[in-house]
Amino acid sequence: MAMTKIHELATGQVEIDYPESDGKPMAETDLHRDEMVELIGLLKQRYADVPDVYVSGNLLLYYEEGNPRASVAPDVFVVFGVPKARRRVYKLWSEGVPPAVVIEVTSRKTRREDLLSKMALYAELRVAEYYLYDPAGEYLRPPLQGFRLEGEVYAVMAPDESGALRSERLAVGLRLDHGRLELLDPVTGQPFPRPSERAEALAAAERALDLERRRAERAEADLARLRIELDRRRAGG
Repeated sequence: MAMTKIHELATGQVEIDYPESDGKPMAETDLHRDEMVELIGLLKQRYADVPDVYVSGNLLLYYEEGNPRASVAPDVFVVFGVPKARRRVYKLWSEGVPPAVVIEVTSRKTRREDLLSKMALYAELRVAEYYLYDPAGEYLRPPLQGFRLEGEVYAVMAPDESGALRSERLAVGLRLDHGRLELLDPVTGQPFPRPSERAEALAAAERALDLERRRAERAEADLARLRIELDRRRAGG
């Protein structure tokens, strides 16, 4: 656990340090880390053109001024109504707005905490929607669960006829496909491409363009050789 530093200023006031790390690993396994990173990137991609939506994850959120121990690090979270900017930590009393949506990528070690203490804390912080996702499909039944804040407590979200959970705050559907969490376009019903998929598609398009360029260059070189040969034959009578 990172040590809390308290400095006394020249004015006699006490400056409290809010550490950027709690000393815990980012994720339990490669799978959990990769899913966390993909989901953060996917949501950042969705809100890239919206200036007052902040998407982050694995970032310490401090919710009680003056108490550095009052913190939590959601795996993925989305805040509406705050500037899109890089932050070292998220201080709730400074920002003035709690996350609207939190997604926890549940693992063997975190499932009890995710279902009990974190759920109670997020309800207290007024997080409107809370999702639990088990990418391994080993710890949660069902492996994707959603909760919507109603009053002071969370109510379980029921899936629609397609098996998706409908997020009112994100205006998307959330659905599992072979253990992978997808965000569904509300208009087409199709999953938004993940950042890794977009990168792969871009790389494939670049390879195809390069192949066409090389084919065009070879065709041009062949045509030039034919012209030279034709000119030679004409010159020889």
